[in-house]
Amino acid sequence: MDNRFNTIAGWGLFAMACALGLSIGSGMIFSSHAPETPGYPIEDAEAGGGGESAVPLANLLAAADPAKGETIFAKCSACHTINQGGANGIGPNLWGALGKTHGHVAGFAYSDALKSVPGNWTFEGMDAWLASPRKYANGTKMSFAGLSNPEDRAAVIVYMNNQGSNLPLPAPEAVPAAGEAPAADAPATDAAGTDAAPADAAAK
Repeated sequence: MDNRFNTIAGWGLFAMACALGLSIGSGMIFSSHAPETPGYPIEDAEAGGGGESAVPLANLLAAADPAKGETIFAKCSACHTINQGGANGIGPNLWGALGKTHGHVAGFAYSDALKSVPGNWTFEGMDAWLASPRKYANGTKMSFAGLSNPEDRAAVIVYMNNQGSNLPLPAPEAVPAAGEAPAADAPATDAAGTDAAPADAAAK
């Protein structure tokens, strides 16, 4: 009986040793490694999107589609209304928000962080806010991480501007073509097309 028990125990220990060896061996062979370049971009939800663009904001606004902005704004509609006279929700009503002071909706409990931001809601300020509310107003109660795509932000801003603000959009900036020298390096010309002398040289 003891010999039979010892045999069974021995085979059991042998099976366990084999399983352990296979586990270690397969782990060495099939160990996973993180790729040097991720296959898709990962947005830092804590820091927010905050994507920068080489295109000036004025140019993005001029090319933006407000219908696209309305579609993207659907992400915001869970907390905000934007119709005239709309009720406040988790966030304030956003009708006519551009051009107004931070924390302008009467009766809404804004965070001290947002109320302490000086000035009014400008296009640049709204772009920065949509990129990362936490960076724009550190300590804000708004939990939205931000929109990383500058074109998406521009579309939302143009849509919002059409909802009661109707501020004139800034004039697009002239962007030199690839390989073209900036216009500032060229000499100024008068109405006849001849080179004009610098103002300080004429004064001398």
